Amino acid sequence: MRPGAMVLDALGATGKTRPRVCVLETAAGDPTSSYAMSFEAFAAVGCDVTWFRVFPQPSADPFERLGGSDLVWVGGGSVANLLALWRLHGVDAALRDAWEAGVILGGVSAGSICWHVGGPTDSFGPTLAPVRDGLALVPYGNGVHYDSEAQRRPLLQRLVADGSLPTSYATDDHVGLWYEGDVATRVVADVDVDPATGPAAYRVERSADGAVETRVGVGGIFA
Repeated sequence: MRPGAMVLDALGATGKTRPRVCVLETAAGDPTSSYAMSFEAFAAVGCDVTWFRVFPQPSADPFERLGGSDLVWVGGGSVANLLALWRLHGVDAALRDAWEAGVILGGVSAGSICWHVGGPTDSFGPTLAPVRDGLALVPYGNGVHYDSEAQRRPLLQRLVADGSLPTSYATDDHVGLWYEGDVATRVVADVDVDPATGPAAYRVERSADGAVETRVGVGGIFA
C-alpha cells in the first residue's frame, strides 16, 4: 500500500528527504487497523511515521508529538466526535501551534472538514446536519464527497445561502484543496482526471438569490 498523489504532494512540500509524519485516526475511534495501514503506506515512501491516539488515553504530549512533525495527516470518520475529543485533550491548541510553526496539515473527509469553520456531516445520523465548530484555521466552510452523496451539495448550498456557513469550498471524491496559509490556491487529485469533465472542486458563495457555485478543475487555480 502506498499513499496517493495528494499525500505525496504534501510530503514533497515538507522539503524533507525523510519527512516525519504523524497520523491521527480520532474520527474513526483510533482503530489499530487504520494506524497499521497508514504506517505501512507512509513507511513505503520513506517517512518516519508516528501517531497520536486519544484512546484509551493520549499516547503522547500533543504539543511535542504534533509540533515535532513535518506533516500531520487526519483520517475520516465522525468530525463532531473528533472535534470534541481534540478539545478535551488540548489537541486543537497543539494543532494550531503546529500550523503556525509551518507544519503541513492535511486529511480526508472528517480530516478535511476539521480545518475549516464547518460543513455538512453524517456525524449525527443518516440525515446530514451541519457542524459549525471546526478549528477554523481556514475561514471557510467545507463540503466533502460532493459527487457521491446526494445530500451534501444541496445542504452546503443552503447553509451558505442562509449565512450559517461562510463562503465554502467543496470537493468531489479523489480531489483535494491546497491552501497556502488560509488561501485556497489550487486543486489536486489522487487519480488522473480530465480537468474539464472529471471530478473537481467548487467555491460556493452567498448571493442575493441564494448560493452561487463555481467549478474549478484539477490543476486549476482559484482566482
